[in-house]
Amino acid sequence: MVGESESSVQLRRKGERRPWERAQAGLLGAWRHCGLPLALWLLAWLGGAGALWAAPQFDVFIGYDGIVPEGSWFPVACEVKNDGPWFMGTVEVSPGSYSQGQVQRVPVELPTGTLKRLFIPLFSGNRGYGAWDVRLLDERGRVRAEQLGLQARRRIGSEAPLLGAMARTPAGVPTFRPIPSSSGQASDLQPISARLQQSIFPDNPLLLEGMRSIYLNSAQAAELKLNQVNALYAWLNAGGHLIIGLEQLSDINSTPWLKGLWPCELKDTRTVQPHAELQDWLTSPSGMAGGKLRTSMLAARAARSRSGPPRLEGSSAFSDVPLDVAFESADLLVATGTVLDGQVVVSSQNVPLVVTASRGRGRVTALLFSPEREPARSWKNLPTFWTKLTEVPAQWYGAQPAPAHYGGLSSDGIFGAMLDTRQVHKLPVEWLLLLLIVYLVVIGPLDQYWLKRIGKPMLTWITFPCYVVLFSLLIYFIGYKLRAGESEWNELHLVDVLLNGDRAELRGRTYASVYSPSNQRYRLESQQKYATLRGEFAGMWGGGQSGEKANVFQKGDSFKAEVFVPVWTSQLFVSDWWEPADVPLSVSVTAAGAGWKVTVANQTDHNLSNAQVVIEDRIFGLGDLAANQSKTFTLARERGALLTEFLAGQGARFTGAVQGRRQAFGSTQGGRIDDLPNASIAASFLSLAGYAPNLNLPNMNMYSRFISPPGLDVSPVVEHGGAMFFAWAGGYSPVKAINQFSPRRFNQNTLWRVAAALK
Repeated sequence: MVGESESSVQLRRKGERRPWERAQAGLLGAWRHCGLPLALWLLAWLGGAGALWAAPQFDVFIGYDGIVPEGSWFPVACEVKNDGPWFMGTVEVSPGSYSQGQVQRVPVELPTGTLKRLFIPLFSGNRGYGAWDVRLLDERGRVRAEQLGLQARRRIGSEAPLLGAMARTPAGVPTFRPIPSSSGQASDLQPISARLQQSIFPDNPLLLEGMRSIYLNSAQAAELKLNQVNALYAWLNAGGHLIIGLEQLSDINSTPWLKGLWPCELKDTRTVQPHAELQDWLTSPSGMAGGKLRTSMLAARAARSRSGPPRLEGSSAFSDVPLDVAFESADLLVATGTVLDGQVVVSSQNVPLVVTASRGRGRVTALLFSPEREPARSWKNLPTFWTKLTEVPAQWYGAQPAPAHYGGLSSDGIFGAMLDTRQVHKLPVEWLLLLLIVYLVVIGPLDQYWLKRIGKPMLTWITFPCYVVLFSLLIYFIGYKLRAGESEWNELHLVDVLLNGDRAELRGRTYASVYSPSNQRYRLESQQKYATLRGEFAGMWGGGQSGEKANVFQKGDSFKAEVFVPVWTSQLFVSDWWEPADVPLSVSVTAAGAGWKVTVANQTDHNLSNAQVVIEDRIFGLGDLAANQSKTFTLARERGALLTEFLAGQGARFTGAVQGRRQAFGSTQGGRIDDLPNASIAASFLSLAGYAPNLNLPNMNMYSRFISPPGLDVSPVVEHGGAMFFAWAGGYSPVKAINQFSPRRFNQNTLWRVAAALK
C-alpha cells in the first residue's frame, strides 16, 4: 500500500487494528448485545406516551332510559373517565344539524385516573324529531371526545304517563295494559316505564319532574346517595307519586329516610290466601282517590251537550279482567303491622295489601308485598294492576279508542301574552292593504299618467327606483313608529310554597320577557340553589322548538347565560328554580258545617291582593292581605263561584291571545292578556279547560288544547281532596332578578300558590 509505514504493515499482518477501528468494533458489539432491548424500550415508551394522550372514555345517556317526554326537562347524564394527563374540560350540548335552540356548557375538572358523572338539564320541545351533539372540549377548545346525532329511544306526549322504575331486576320493571287504538298501533297515550339505574339517578329535583310516578323496590333504596334522596324527597313533596314495593322488613327498618316515608309500622310477615280483594279492586269503579272535580265538570258538560253521559273517572273500565286462578290459589307473602297514617286501598282478611298516604303535595303508596316475586310476578293481571295504581284515566280504556293528541298550543304563549312589551304595536291588516294599493297605484297608473302628460315616458327608469326608495323609507318609518321603544324587562314568578318541616321549599317558575331596541346580547344569571333556563316552548309552531339564541353555562346546579334578542322584538325566557326559604305563607282549611273555615297568615313584608282559594269545584275571593297579617275567613259553599265558570271566563281568551301573538299583522290587543292575576290562576288549571262547559272544546284538538310543563297545572291537588290558595304580590319578587343589565323599564310580579289539606 503506497505511503503505509512498515510498522503499520506489520500490525495489519498480525491481525491488530488501529484505535479508531477498535472503537468502531466496540460500538457494533454493543449494538449487537443491547440494540434489541433498546428498541423494545423505545417502543414501550412511545406506546406509553400515546396512551397518555389517548381520548378519554366518554359515555352519554339521554333522558330516562332513553325516553324523553314532551314539554319537560329531562337529564343528559355524562360519564367521563380520564386515564391521561389532567385537563380542564367542558361538556357542550348543542342541537343537531336540523334542530335549533340553545347551547348548554358545563365545566368539569378531569385529573388523571378519575371517573366523573354530571347531569345536564335539557328541555324537550317536541316529540317528533330532534337530535343532540355532545362534545368534550379541553381548555383550548379542542374536541377530546364527542357523540353526534344522539336521539331519544322514544319520545312520548305530555299526557302519556311515565313511570320511572328502580326495580330489583330488569324483569321487575312494571308494564301497563295496552290502550285500544283504532290504527292498530300503540296509542299516543300509552303509559310507559323507564328503568332507572342508581348510578345515574339525577340529584336535581327539576330533572325528576318528567316522571309522573316512581316505583322503588325497597332493596334498592340503600344504594341511593344523600343528594339523590333529597332530590327524590323534593320531587315527592312537589306532587310526585312514589310507589314502594317491599322486599324485606329490614329494608325499611335499616333505612331511616325510607322508614320516615313508610305509612306503616312493620312487625312481622304472614301468608295470605285467598286474596280475591286484589281482583275485586281491579274490576271495581273506585280508584286510588279523588276525581270529584273532574267528574263534576264532565257531568256539567254532558248536561249542556247531546253527546250523552260520559265515561267518568274511575268507572269499571276493567270489568272484563279475567280471573287468574293460579294466582288466587297461591300464598302471597305480606308484611303486617300497624297503619300509622293514610288510607288502606286494598286489604285481605283484615291485612292491608296497599296503603297510600299524602306527603306534601304528593303521595307515597306502600305495597306490603313484592310485585317482583312469586306469585305476583306471574300474575296475569299485573299490567292492569299497575295501570290502575298509577291512575291512568279509565276512559282511555273505554269502548271507543282513546283519541291521539298530536301537537297543541304552549302554555308559555299565555304568559308571553301577559308579559310582552306594550310599547310595540301591530299594523292593522286594513292599513297594510291600503298601503299596498297606494304603492301599486303610484308605480302603475299614476306614474304612467304624469310621465305621459310631460311627454317623457322614458323617465320611468328613474322614477321607479325613486318610488321603491321612497316607500322603503316610508315602511321603515312606520315600523319605527310602531315597534321602536326603550329596553324593557318584565318578570312574572309563579311560586309554589312546599312545606318542609318548619321551613319551606320554593318551587318557582320565572317567566321573563325582554324587549330590545337594537340587536343586543344580554347577560342573565340565577342565584338559586337549583335553576335552569330555556327559551319559549313554541308548541305546534316550529315543531315545539325554541327559536331563541342563548348560550347557557351551568354553574353547579344553577346557570349563567348570554341571550341574543333581535332589534324591535320581545322574547320570552323561562327559568325553573328551586330554593329553600322561610315559610312566606301558611294556609289551613277546615270543614265547617256546609262550608269551610280558611285561615291565611301572610308572613312576608309585602301586601297581597286578589287572594283566592279553590275548594272542591268552587273558587272563593278573599280580598287583600296586609304584610305580616293573619286572617280567618268563613266560606259558605253557595257563595263560591263555580270553577268551571271562572275557567270559561278567563280561559276563553287564551287560544285567541296565543294565536294572535304569533301574527305579524292585525289587532294589537288580540295578542295581549291584561288581567294578570286571574289569568295566572286560570293557567294553573289548564288540564281542566276542556271540561269547562262554556268552552266549546269537546275534541281538544291541536288548535285548542294546551301543553304545559309538569307541575304548572295544580288540578291534581284539588282532585285529590286538597285546596289551592292563590295570592298576587304586585311589584314584588321573592328572589333576585336574573337580568344582569339595567333596562329602562322594569316590572316584577309574583303569584303565590299554596296547597292545603282539607281537614
